[in-house]
Formats: sequence, C-alpha cells, structure tokens
Amino acid sequence: MSVTGSATTPAAAPRRRAELTAFLKARRARIAPEEVGLPPGLRRRTPGLRREEVAQLSGVGVTWYTWLEQGRPINASEQVLDAIARTLRLDRAERDHLFRLADSAPAGQQAADDHRLDPELRVILDALDPLPAVIYSARYDVLLNNRAYSALFPRMRTGRRNALWSLFMVPDCCNPFVNRKTELPRMVAVLRAGYGRHVGEPEWERFIRELSAASPDFAAMWERHDVADAGAAIKIFHHFSIGEVRMSSTNLAVSRAPEHRLIIYTPMDEQSSERIAWLMAHPDAPVSDHTH
Repeated sequence: MSVTGSATTPAAAPRRRAELTAFLKARRARIAPEEVGLPPGLRRRTPGLRREEVAQLSGVGVTWYTWLEQGRPINASEQVLDAIARTLRLDRAERDHLFRLADSAPAGQQAADDHRLDPELRVILDALDPLPAVIYSARYDVLLNNRAYSALFPRMRTGRRNALWSLFMVPDCCNPFVNRKTELPRMVAVLRAGYGRHVGEPEWERFIRELSAASPDFAAMWERHDVADAGAAIKIFHHFSIGEVRMSSTNLAVSRAPEHRLIIYTPMDEQSSERIAWLMAHPDAPVSDHTH
C-alpha cells in the first residue's frame, strides 16, 4: 500500500475525493449480502455490504479499501479497481466513473478537452431537417441545433439553453416531457458520468449547485449517484400545437469534441412524422408559455 499524488488540481482534489466516497457508499448499499453469498446478519445498521465485506470479496486489505472509500490519495491499480468494480457489480459506465474518481482513467477513457465545433456541423444539422437535431455538451448545454429542434422545443430559443435546466424548471402539470419519470433519471445519470471528468471545475459545480437548489426532484436524483452511458432512448413529447409525438433519440459522438453529442430525434410512427412535418410547415404555430 502506497500513497501517491493525485492527478487532479489541488482545488478539485477534495471535491473528487468526496465524490468517490459518496459513490462507493451508494454502490455497496444497494447490494444485499445474500446476493454475494454472505449471511444477512442480525445487526446491520445500514443496508448493503459493509466495507470489510467489500474488501474481502475484492481480495484487498480492509484498511486499504477503507482509505480508498475515505478518498485518501492512495495508489489504486487497475487490477484492484477492476476487482472492486466486480464486487460492487458496476456496469461499464459505473466502472469508468470509479476509475475517473480514483484518478486512474481506464484505457481509452481519458477526459477530453473542450473543442470548438467545426462549422461543417451547422451544414449537417440543417441537412437533417425535418428531423430535430442538436449538439449537447456533457452538461446538456445546447451548443447547436437545427430549425426542426427549435420548432419542437421553442423554450430553447431564449433563456438558459440547457435541456436539463429547462425540463426540471417546468412543473409536472405543464411539462412537455411525457415519459419524464423514466427518462429524467437516466439523463441525470448521464450527467453524473460526465461530471466524473469535471469534478471541482467551477462551471460544473455551479451548475449542479444551482439546479439542485432550484429543483428538489433533480437534487434527489443527483444524490442517488447513478451513472449511465448516453445511448438510444424513447422520448415522448407533448407539443401545444401538434399534440403528442413519439421520438427515438440517437446519440452520435462528435469526433473532434468527444464529450459533445449529436442527438437526432426520429419519429417512431407515421402520425408523429406527419405532426413534425406540419410543425415545420407552420413556423408561426402558437406555443404554450410552458412549452419545453
């Protein structure tokens, strides 16, 4: 067991260690002892596995694992982190998140620098009309979008151009996101995965702090410490002028800006396709004050 300097900046290191502590606690709390062949015990004060059980199942020392969970700057090898990931039954996104927080980014998963968007992307987005398309940052900032996206989501034309902020700031009674109970937790988990690369950065910390203060729902989802990869999803929206549309979202990486995502919304049925086409043909169609 050795102690090493952290790869993070001095300002970010304490926040990253706190994030690692909370993440490991949340992951072991969700695993029942019986699931890994251990007796449930009679005096468990908290749900899930104890620290010593995680250490035993992972083949590492109890003191070493305790120090890791406490966020101390210890040297964690890839093999040991892999063993802990297996014990805690982490999926790929959760495993990558663990490696980043432990300052041991897995191969091919190093944090990406921010990049300016190539001007050709504007041409590509415009060519995708009438399919709504947008480029999001890892924080769900709307960086670039086409005309169909603006028509479907008129709320994004002004104000804070961030998809999560917009969705969480609209009350349930007026929220255009029909299947938000399943999709919003997934989006927050994707945000958490991106956050793992930016723990301690002022813009990220301010965004999380402000949205948590403004939305109790977001704050509760954020505290779960769930992480997930961005991927294809079903999105159901209700637009004031055209009614309900069912869309499939496809995520494509932006090669020169790896943390940015090109999202394309494809209608899932003929009715949704016709409604999007009508909306494109009527740019002055009225929208509700509470439309996303």
